[in-house]
Amino acid sequence: MTSRLFLLAALPCLFLAQGAESRLKIRASTAALTDAELSREALPTPGTTARAGVASPTRAPWVIANGWRFMRQPAAKWRYDVPAGKATLAAAEAFTYGADALLKIDPADETSLGAMLAFLEGLPPVDLPPIADLAIVEDGTAITGEVMNLLARRNLLYEIVKAPSSRYRITIALGSREFPVEDATDPSAFALKIRRLLTDEQRTLRIFGTEVVIARLVGDAARIRLHLVNYGGREIEGLRVRLRGAYAAGEAFVAGAGRVALHDQVVADGATEFTLPRMGTYAAIDLNATR
Repeated sequence: MTSRLFLLAALPCLFLAQGAESRLKIRASTAALTDAELSREALPTPGTTARAGVASPTRAPWVIANGWRFMRQPAAKWRYDVPAGKATLAAAEAFTYGADALLKIDPADETSLGAMLAFLEGLPPVDLPPIADLAIVEDGTAITGEVMNLLARRNLLYEIVKAPSSRYRITIALGSREFPVEDATDPSAFALKIRRLLTDEQRTLRIFGTEVVIARLVGDAARIRLHLVNYGGREIEGLRVRLRGAYAAGEAFVAGAGRVALHDQVVADGATEFTLPRMGTYAAIDLNATR
């Protein structure tokens, strides 16, 4: 008899549309999905993979992440079909972006996924808008989607807009004089161009020491929450983070470890730096702005 597991978790959604409270449901099953469930948008398995044709161990791994898809279609219903060992990463990723996700999981992951969902449910609830440094005009094209993907993987925070916005110093509109489509045919080089235009000094967020952690930042003038998702599959030690602005000592909530103290927090030159001593798949860091 085929077993079927439903992990129904009414999790607080961290991104609120038009100020209305919403709830995130992550459902998981070990059985074959129904036709209705299969009608959801399919997602690739998150994680890392070696780059095609690149054998050097010094090269950064290719990160497969779905955050940009969730941002692009926030109202969509999604589904994962993940192999053993990937359920907790899929759940953490979906939670970070407030996605409505169904997980088809391996039975071996039932216990670890249940622990992750319990941890996410236990986080202090927040009601904070996303923070961005630049905007991208949505045109529905695949090339714009790939630009979104590369910017997200490099932790360049952006908002997707329908038309050029004066709220941001940089608004990417592919096909414009400043950002011709031809420039984006190499999305990696294009992302580097955007980083140079923004400058590292003006970035709200920088992460040091790893290329496999993707961040999502929400907040207002009083406080922020930083979501960190580790796609590398291994525990990371000594993750250094820099945030523009002055923040008091905060709290880190690390999946599998609970509350963890931040180390070596320094406020200088209009920015706050600290070290998260360790993290597995997911961590959330809450900080209050200093007056």
